[in-house]
Amino acid sequence: MAEDSDLEKTEQPSERRLEQAREKGEVARSRELSTFTILLAGGATMWFMGASFTQQLTKLLREGLSFQQEQAFNPALMMPRLYDFSVEMLLVFAPLLLAMLLAAIFSPLLLNGWLFSAESLQPKFSRLNPLSGIARMFSVHSLIELAKAIAKSVVVGGVAAWVIWHNKDEVMALSSQALSAAIPQMGQLIGASFMAVVGGMLLIVLVDVPFQLWEHNKKLMMSKEELRRESRETDGDPMVKGRIRSLQREAARRRMMAAIPTADVVVTNPTHYAVALKYSDKGMRAPLVVAKGSDLLALRIREIARENHVPILEAPPLARALHEHTELGESIPEALYTAVAEVLAYVYQLKRYQAQGGARPLEPEALPVPVELDPATQPDRA
Repeated sequence: MAEDSDLEKTEQPSERRLEQAREKGEVARSRELSTFTILLAGGATMWFMGASFTQQLTKLLREGLSFQQEQAFNPALMMPRLYDFSVEMLLVFAPLLLAMLLAAIFSPLLLNGWLFSAESLQPKFSRLNPLSGIARMFSVHSLIELAKAIAKSVVVGGVAAWVIWHNKDEVMALSSQALSAAIPQMGQLIGASFMAVVGGMLLIVLVDVPFQLWEHNKKLMMSKEELRRESRETDGDPMVKGRIRSLQREAARRRMMAAIPTADVVVTNPTHYAVALKYSDKGMRAPLVVAKGSDLLALRIREIARENHVPILEAPPLARALHEHTELGESIPEALYTAVAEVLAYVYQLKRYQAQGGARPLEPEALPVPVELDPATQPDRA
């Protein structure tokens, strides 16, 4: 049962899944939105330029129906006249065609922006399979598209029927008007009817756009297993990552152990913690921590220190504070400068004693370690 639930597509698509789908050209698109935008651009152009359209069309109609006698019987004159008439007609409709062309180009910006994918242009021979085509014809998606087409026909047809019925008197009156008055009136009726139909299309768009977004998101839904597999592909296999981290820790540990012989002193708890410090007045602002560890690692640090004759000092509060508040390769905190300075002074005196003899220096006691830096003094740490 748990395996079945992991295979169910119940998770939202990841950013990588969405990006991959976009690279393949798979984004939410609404044909109804594009159609509405084109019709709106055309209707608006006809609405605002209706008077100019009717005047130019009246002029072209008058010129087209009037010609001289020699033009009617001379094909050599009729063809240039037809060419000029066609060019003038194209110029009249150029603003309308240009507005609809721009609407068709920029309408994708309204939903997911422009997208060019070469992969979507590649031929897919699987679509030539007749069985797959029949399956697509009777799929749920096809039924939804059929329902949308019926709803669109009902809405647009209903709006068109209402417009015709509402303006039937004006339409019938056109036949009794003079041509100069009937054509502008007809242009206004066509523009108003067109905008009413576009308004009906708006209702379809308001339903289709959310549906297309929902359907696209549902198509890209992922199962828990797919999310885990994607995580492994992007971030790497957890077992491999764990192995890499283990190797990195091992390499860091070897480097740390190799740095212990160069340390000036090892401060211990005496058994739980061990911190190796190194200081040079050439380029060092403060002593550095070159090695630290607890329990078995602390034991190994002490062993290496003894093998390489590195002084070991038991100072439990200082060892706990250094182990808690420092990292490898970092300088010690300023609050521990005084305590560490006393330790280093003791180490230098010890080295001089070992080299020259004399009175053996006393190990420092009661080092000034701030209480707030000692984990043993904190209630939650205790």
